[in-house]
Amino acid sequence: MKQQRAYMFFTIATLISVLLFSHQVKAQEVEDEREFDYIQGSEKGPEKWGELKKEWASCKNGTLQSPIDMSNQRVKIIPKSGDLKRNYRSCNSTVKNRGHDISLQWEGHKAGSVNINGTGYFLQQCHWHSPSEHTINGRRYDMELHMVHESTDPNVKNKIAVTGILYKIGQPDAFLSKLLGNVISMTDHKQDRNMGMINPNEIKMGGKRYYRYEGSLTVPPCTEGVIWTINKKIRTVSIDQVKALREAVHDYAEKNSRPMQPLNEREVQLYGAN
Repeated sequence: MKQQRAYMFFTIATLISVLLFSHQVKAQEVEDEREFDYIQGSEKGPEKWGELKKEWASCKNGTLQSPIDMSNQRVKIIPKSGDLKRNYRSCNSTVKNRGHDISLQWEGHKAGSVNINGTGYFLQQCHWHSPSEHTINGRRYDMELHMVHESTDPNVKNKIAVTGILYKIGQPDAFLSKLLGNVISMTDHKQDRNMGMINPNEIKMGGKRYYRYEGSLTVPPCTEGVIWTINKKIRTVSIDQVKALREAVHDYAEKNSRPMQPLNEREVQLYGAN
């Protein structure tokens, strides 16, 4: 009987800790666009983010901030093709206009995960920035997609992992085409639109070469310790798709990219270079 009670207590405690942690991670990326903006020189612009709230201090004082420029001179070549393993599956999803960006959010942890260095990170949501936030050898691209993942393992130091894909103007992106009708119809409105079952595998990365470094969220509170994986292959998006994403969000967020941050002697690795 004592063993049963002990087991029940352990199970309940574990569930509570998982629920609390899940809420904590989801709350890390601010979704209320009224709290900050992207206008240079604005009282709520990127230069002021770290002064707006005490818990946003990392935006100003952090030393591992994102985005960065991935220059050939800074990159350490890792010949192997890397350890990024995607294990996604179809899951119910919702498109949200968060005011500062458009995001697609999957239900719970049901959409699967990526495995990085033996640790599983569950997919939460993806969203788009235009123009790109990260640059390669100083070149800024037309759009950047972020796939945000979280780990529920209490022993893992880096709780958040973000996969990034860069886009240049060209052929339309098939995944965005699937969402665009709903995005266009919710211009300047923050209501949610259920998209039904969507498989994240439909987001094509292409190639097995990618950059890896430790950085931060690129929106307040600029939480550090984020594992960034940026695919080296540049994919294409149509100018109409980029325009639709820009017009859907509020006017000040038509360019929703944080300025470049100092590298501060961090190492950037390029996997699968050979």
